Amino acid sequence: MANTAALRAACIIGWPVGHSRSPLMHNHWIGKYGIHGIYRREAVAPEDFPRFIASLADRGYVGANVTQPHKEMALRLSAPDAGARAVGVANTLWYEHGRLQSTNTDVEGFVGALDASAPGWDRTAEQALVIGAGGAARAVIFGLLARGVQRMHVVNRTIEKAETLRAAFGPKVVPAEWSRLPDLLKAANVITNATELGMHGRAELAIDLGPARDDALVADVVYVPVKTALLEQATRRGLRTSDGLEMLLYQAGRGFEKWFGVRPTVTPELRAIMEQDIGGKK
Repeated sequence: MANTAALRAACIIGWPVGHSRSPLMHNHWIGKYGIHGIYRREAVAPEDFPRFIASLADRGYVGANVTQPHKEMALRLSAPDAGARAVGVANTLWYEHGRLQSTNTDVEGFVGALDASAPGWDRTAEQALVIGAGGAARAVIFGLLARGVQRMHVVNRTIEKAETLRAAFGPKVVPAEWSRLPDLLKAANVITNATELGMHGRAELAIDLGPARDDALVADVVYVPVKTALLEQATRRGLRTSDGLEMLLYQAGRGFEKWFGVRPTVTPELRAIMEQDIGGKK
């Protein structure tokens, strides 16, 4: 029998947005769970974003993901939850009682990836090292604090930007100069690259993991390539790793559930599909 239910549509909004792997992931789940739905890309210029969001429901969408450069504006144009307010950006939108709500799922994506890649990591994670001070770093810091990390050094090329994170998240966040990296690596239980360094087409993150603890967990938010030079170096050293693709997969579940009513499962099958796509279309 044909499915006569109304089509439920969601999308990812960005400028540009053609590189996004979110449609591949969400449409896989739509097919897997037999949902009468679709997930699209919407390329929207910054000057058109407020108008697009105001007409989101009229365009037939039950919600959306938001990527660069719209995440800060998405926060302002919606009713954000506590997590989105703390991180300062929103990446997931949905409607409740006719009102547009928002959250930031990068936080749960990051800690979910750590849980999947290194179960029990938080039992011994007293100190962390975060490289970068942008939006991804804010999500990483919020997630690490929520899981009990007591002290985290934030290293950034401009120390002033790292200082803003201490102002936002409190004294457990300690800004540090780039020159201190070798010493900071010795004490960090969790080491995270929260920059775009190492992404395909960008410069590599030039750090030496030689001083790192033997039990350190090394994470990278970059997912193209899946195995960045940083993660390859960590693997050679025998360290535990968590990649940006895992983070992407685990951040997607809450939005999918809000839009389509099913909490999806991250499976090896889906990860293999995503890896194949990333490998073929960098």
